[in-house]
Order: sequence, then C-alpha cells, then structure tokens
Amino acid sequence: SMIPGGMARLDPKTGLYEYYEVPYMDSRVKTEGYLPHGVDVDRNTGVVWMALNSGHYAEFDRRKCKGKLNGPEATGRHCPEGWTLHTMPGPNFKGVEQSGTADSYYLNWVDWFNTSGFGNNTPMANGSGSDALYAYVNGKFITMRVPYPMGFTTRGMDGRIDDANAGWKGKGIWSDRKSTRL
Repeated sequence: SMIPGGMARLDPKTGLYEYYEVPYMDSRVKTEGYLPHGVDVDRNTGVVWMALNSGHYAEFDRRKCKGKLNGPEATGRHCPEGWTLHTMPGPNFKGVEQSGTADSYYLNWVDWFNTSGFGNNTPMANGSGSDALYAYVNGKFITMRVPYPMGFTTRGMDGRIDDANAGWKGKGIWSDRKSTRL
C-alpha cells in the first residue's frame, strides 16, 4: 500500500536501514498526513522535508526520536515525535474536516545556499494545483506566484547562483515550467 508512505535512511557506518512512516491513523499524533512525493534534507541539521499529498509539508527530525531507531521494535511507526506536519496554504476540499489542502505537491527542495534570499536551508515546495511556489520561512509560508497566462503547473525546482556578489541579479530559482525564472 502507498498510504501513508515514508522514507528509509541508510547508516553508512553500520549498513543498517531505518524506516519512518508518515503519521497516519495514529492516535499519538494531532495531525496526520500521507503520500510523500518529494524529499530533501537540511544541509546543517539533517532535518528531512517532504511534500505530502495530504496538503502538508512534513518536517522529520530524527534527533527527536525517543526509542530504538532500528531492530524489531522499529516498525516505521516508532517515532511519531520526530514528525511535524505543517498545513500548506490554500483551501481544502469541500466537506473535508481533516487538516490539509486541496493542492497537489509533487516535489520539494531545500535552498541550502540562500539562492532565494530567504536564508540558508529554506524549505520550499511547489503547488502544482495553485500556480505557486511556497517557501517556509520562520514558521510561516510565503507564497510566490508566477504571472504566466497559461498556468504554472510546476513539478520541481532548483536554485542557481551565477554571481554571489551580484545580489538578486546573480542568482535565481528555476522551475520546470518553460524554464520560468523567478
């Protein structure tokens, strides 16, 4: 089954794998999510960011886990305390009472080198159904829209720095919709 989805981690020193499921149908958590699409990691802390189809941006910090990280007790659902699910901006489907949004998030990216101007290690996600890119800055989402007349159905993004000394003119965020540059 694809729900709830999760991620695997390989410890290169021990060769052991660890598996962590997105909290779903779990009474130990306040917010549930499902179906991760993208995954990226903060360059300094190892915090993992995942865009979820449930309308959340998942933040997973393995350092918060309280129990064993591998072995028979580590079933994937062994570290709900490591997950924080941030509700993405925008409306939810009519009649849905659970947290989340109706937008679709395909991939995400962590801006390690302040390409965006929002700071190092800024997590960003693309709203495929909302014509937007979202940056998660200081606990809030910043919505960036592209004035493109045919819609901006982005699937991924990346940053590029051509001249770090040229300010905003020397760097940019690139998406895959007709190579539109922000």
